Amino acid sequence: MRIVVHGQQAFGRAVLEKLLEQGENVVAVCTAPDKEGRPVDTLKELAVESGIPVHQPASWKTEESLTLMQSFNADICMMAYVLLFVPEAVINAPKHGSFQYHPSLLPMHRGPSSINWPIAMGATKTGLSIFWPDNGLDEGPILMQKTCEIGSEETLADIYFKKLFPMGVDAMLESLELVKQGNAPKIVQNLDNGSYESWFGKKQAQINWSDSASKIYNIIRAGNPQPGAWTTHNDAELKIYDSCLSEDNGQPGEVLAIDDSGITIAAGQNAVQIKRVRGDGGKVSAIEYASGQGLSVGDVLGGQ
Repeated sequence: MRIVVHGQQAFGRAVLEKLLEQGENVVAVCTAPDKEGRPVDTLKELAVESGIPVHQPASWKTEESLTLMQSFNADICMMAYVLLFVPEAVINAPKHGSFQYHPSLLPMHRGPSSINWPIAMGATKTGLSIFWPDNGLDEGPILMQKTCEIGSEETLADIYFKKLFPMGVDAMLESLELVKQGNAPKIVQNLDNGSYESWFGKKQAQINWSDSASKIYNIIRAGNPQPGAWTTHNDAELKIYDSCLSEDNGQPGEVLAIDDSGITIAAGQNAVQIKRVRGDGGKVSAIEYASGQGLSVGDVLGGQ
């Protein structure tokens, strides 16, 4: 089959690597435009090294972009981490259309931060979907889904890099085989049983110490490493990464204990012990931060 890989960064590269290992006929790679001052996209690097033509339209909403996709005379387009909107005319230009990776169990958690939100909401299960995109936001029919557990101590990084990334690469290749065999499903999503969430950004990652410790703990896990859950200390932003739950209690935001294990901070119910943070001096252990910034038992974080 004549295959177009449309994607970016490490996930796109991993998919292309697998395709090349299998001896597949990748006729073009499409990726996001280069950004001044940023390293060349690793997917683009591999494509160039492999002698595959690379195309980087700033928008796929143009007649020129449609003509470009048509010019590949492709059988299938594999969309491996695509953030730019691609209209249906372009999606449907290859003989068998295009399928796309999305790191949630659609129709749940449609949108750009689909790994963060299940963790933030305290879910114990998530997964990935390979679907046939349309003009909706992650609304097209499902080709394949795979599930994984969200462990009680797992972070965004754990779920993505250890589970959804490798599972997703395998699922993309499995989906290609189904297309080749003419057995690729198109199961319509029931959007009424799903959800859409926008970006899990700085606003969503701000800690409200009046919330329960379990809710705060989930926000910290969901933001580790990006965007980073945060609070304030002496009017300066303090990002919080590794943490665990504590059964201690006190005034919300109050520092209850500081020791080699970390800094224990009271929530609305119980407490959270933080172990790794980032202030002005970069990422350090919580005890290093407390020592360097004069944080003491009885101080209150977050301006509560």
